[in-house]
Amino acid sequence: MADGNAASRYVKLRKEQAPVEEDITPGELNQPIDVPQLNVRKCHECMQVLPETYEPPSDENWTTGIFGCAEDPESCRTGLFCPCVLFGRNIEAVREEIPWTQPCVCHAICVEGGMALAAVTALFSGYIDPQTTVVICEGLFFAWWMCGIYSGLFRQELQKKYHLKNAPCDHCMVHCCLHWCAMCQEHREMKNHLSDTEASSSTTMDPPPVQEMNTEEKRDGSSSSSSSPSSAKSQHNDLEMVPL
Repeated sequence: MADGNAASRYVKLRKEQAPVEEDITPGELNQPIDVPQLNVRKCHECMQVLPETYEPPSDENWTTGIFGCAEDPESCRTGLFCPCVLFGRNIEAVREEIPWTQPCVCHAICVEGGMALAAVTALFSGYIDPQTTVVICEGLFFAWWMCGIYSGLFRQELQKKYHLKNAPCDHCMVHCCLHWCAMCQEHREMKNHLSDTEASSSTTMDPPPVQEMNTEEKRDGSSSSSSSPSSAKSQHNDLEMVPL
């Protein structure tokens, strides 16, 4: 062992000579680490990792225009006389878990009820206080815009489902300005896509041809089968015992 009196190779630092450590702010050491392998594209619906060569489908045009109501007379009559029923059917087609009666009742209360209230207010405008009339009109405008936003959200889901463009403008603005035409257009679009899928899924398969055997072929087959054991017996009989 080295002598205790020998000079030590280590120098003891005093407190004032120790290096000053930098101040660390709280949470500085818990910062997230950027891993390039994890920076991948994911599907917004199922959050699955998408391949690098994946390209999202481009938005397509609507099969019919916003003013093409006459192309489908049935949906045109339903949207004109019973718009709540047409709206409920469209919602049920987009979301199968929602029965068509619920959006039908909501549409009847908000839209048809609001139109009836506006007609009554205009009819009895001379008997109603002007300030009350202004309040009723403001409430009706607010309810109309809310219905336009609500129905526009379902139009947006339809556009995502079939990869459609915002035509002629934003989905909520379309329902606020052209509510009846928009409902008829959505019904025609779903009807056209449904007919396309049915046509592509229906495939015709021809049955295999019926195979028949003639009587001569049956006789030939039976004769060949009967001759095979006899030939085998003749081969066994031809063997001879040869002494070693």
